[in-house]
Formats: sequence, structure tokens, C-alpha cells
Amino acid sequence: MRLARATDADAIWPLLRDVFRASETYAVDPQISKDAALNYWMTQPRAVYVAEENGQIRGTYYIKTNQPGGGAHICNCGYIVAPEARGRGLAALMCAHSQDEARHLGYKAMQFNFVLASNEGAIRLWHRLGFETIGTIHEAFDHPQLGFVDAHIMYKSLAKIGPSAK
Repeated sequence: MRLARATDADAIWPLLRDVFRASETYAVDPQISKDAALNYWMTQPRAVYVAEENGQIRGTYYIKTNQPGGGAHICNCGYIVAPEARGRGLAALMCAHSQDEARHLGYKAMQFNFVLASNEGAIRLWHRLGFETIGTIHEAFDHPQLGFVDAHIMYKSLAKIGPSAK
């Protein structure tokens, strides 16, 4: 795991493109341009990381402040794993890494604002890693195959010790 560099953009773009175009997990315009997607993922967040394996980027995540001002102590993260690397624990490693990095950056908690109920694998993983579902927005997302699905708000204090990805 390392900080992303500007030179990683061309390797990160296909990951973003495929996930955003599928429109199954992120509330992002599926027709977002490369420049807009890279701005969203690499420029707006406070920090962006990549997971490499044999010189290939297999995953990426960002950390950003969830809300300004009085809410700036809580961060938000987004994660994407390359299809060929899924099911091997990379999302868990990236989430554990992101919690350590968030603490290092001074955040006190992490919140996921829009975890789709249809993304059952992610929900199981986030619960296993100590996140709580603190709210549900009913019929929040128009999924291309499932129709309207709920979205969960998930939260974890970074002060308490929770389950590790190790």
C-alpha cells in the first residue's frame, strides 16, 4: 500500500470507469468522463492510496473529510478492488490501512455515507471490521438490475480498538 501518484492515473482510471459504468455500488454518473472521475477520486480527497501486486495496481482508496467545520474530525473513504483481485482480502487490508492512515491524519471516526443494501459482501466486511449500521435511507439508489435499493450509513469510532483485517 502506498500513496497514489499523478502517474498512477492511467492505471486507476479503468478501475473507476468499470465500477462507475456498472452503476451498482457508487452514486456517480455512469457516464462520468475520465477527467471528472480522476478529479473526484484523486484530487478532491485528502489522500489517495493504491494497493500494488507485482507492479500492477489492484486496488485504490481515498480518504476525505466527511463534513467541514465541526464535522471535520470524521472522515469518509471509498474503495475499489480490481476484478482479478476480488475475493482475496484486499478490501479488508485497504480498510484496515485506511483506518490507520485516518488516525495518523487526525480523524476520530470514519463514516460510510451510502453503502447499498445490495452490496452484501461490503456490508459483511464493514461489520466484521467493527463498523455499525447507524441509519438506513430507504429506496435511496436506483440499481440497474434491482430497482430501488436501500443505502446504509455506517460508522466506526477510530478511538476504540476493533477487529483487525489480519
